[in-house]
Amino acid sequence: MPFRYFVKQLLLPPGILLLLLALAWWFRRSRPRLAAVCFTLGFGGFLLMSLPVVVQWSAKLLEREPPLAREEWATLAQRADAIVVLGSGRERGDLAWGADQPTGVGLERERYAARLAKASGLPILTTGGLHYGTPPSEAKLMADSLLDDFGVSVRWQEERSRTTWENAQFSAQMLLPAGVKRVVVVTQAWHMPRAVWSFEAAGFEVVAAPVGFLGTDNARPLGGWMPEFKSIWQSGQLLNEAVGQVGYSLFYR
Repeated sequence: MPFRYFVKQLLLPPGILLLLLALAWWFRRSRPRLAAVCFTLGFGGFLLMSLPVVVQWSAKLLEREPPLAREEWATLAQRADAIVVLGSGRERGDLAWGADQPTGVGLERERYAARLAKASGLPILTTGGLHYGTPPSEAKLMADSLLDDFGVSVRWQEERSRTTWENAQFSAQMLLPAGVKRVVVVTQAWHMPRAVWSFEAAGFEVVAAPVGFLGTDNARPLGGWMPEFKSIWQSGQLLNEAVGQVGYSLFYR
């Protein structure tokens, strides 16, 4: 595992929040005021992350690209040369399938890309390298799923990338020499601004095709002020993306 993986897991929730709670317990007698601060930050962080309304508000800040209107799907071939679907990890060794599978987020992207491809006739590239260093690549998992589950074949598979920046750079190495300069990028709505920025920096004209919006009415009881476990995971994804956007603005200029 890369060192940056451990640093990331420690510095971002839930790692940092668990660390704060551990420090609160450690200092509960020797430094009670510091322990109280650590407990408040740790517990308060978990509470905020568990609220659907916080997910909704946070997502609105990140989801800056509008959705494609359905009437635009059939005319995408006039604006783009290919569809690029970004990888999102894998589910390891699913016993029901006897093999690794795309994540639920990945399937959501695949489904949308398949609809766009069928409506527009555009070819698809899947992008995503080895997860945990073992084959098959995310790109191949998605390509196989697109064919088996949605009846759509994939023309290109970019199998080396580990980050959004590499998604764009390695896709460019495959597509630009083939004359593909305009791409429809499919990824989560909250991830789309960083994806668009990366692909434009790689030399593409980008048509954003975001999916999986979280900044809409959460439709939960009490307006989303009741804690739920799913929101903790979603909040973690949004916070990771916010940190990623800041990092990209600093290191990839």
